[in-house]
Amino acid sequence: MSSASSSVRRIAATVLAAGAVVGAAALPAVAHDGHHQRPRVEISRVQADSPGRDDHSNRSLNNEWVEITNTTRDAINLRGWTLRDDDGNRYRFDNVRIAGRATIRIHTGNGRDTRTDLFQDRREYVWGNRADTATLRDDRGRTVDTESWGRRHH
Repeated sequence: MSSASSSVRRIAATVLAAGAVVGAAALPAVAHDGHHQRPRVEISRVQADSPGRDDHSNRSLNNEWVEITNTTRDAINLRGWTLRDDDGNRYRFDNVRIAGRATIRIHTGNGRDTRTDLFQDRREYVWGNRADTATLRDDRGRTVDTESWGRRHH
């Protein structure tokens, strides 16, 4: 009986050890799920310098924009997220859902929001033509992505 009982103990120890190895091997895959490599939502393009003369027309203001892309397959609600420039101008997203693998464009001027285009309803330009930084933050204030261009001279 003692030899059967030691065999059972040996088998149990082997199974437990194998389980520990499999569990340890699975940890890095779970801990590293890709969020650190690429943001789920990112600033994909910026048109900071509206083409043509900066005449403050609504058309000119709306030709200044930032594009945001959802890189995941799932829709994401941007409620409470913000988009800011270096001067502290802030656009706060309302109940906006961005579909999976979709892009939305945030225009500076006035317009009617659609699934693909949002409007800040401003009468002044936001993005610096020569230099600025667009910062996207989530609803907890954490920086999700930034896009900078030019060089600021302080």
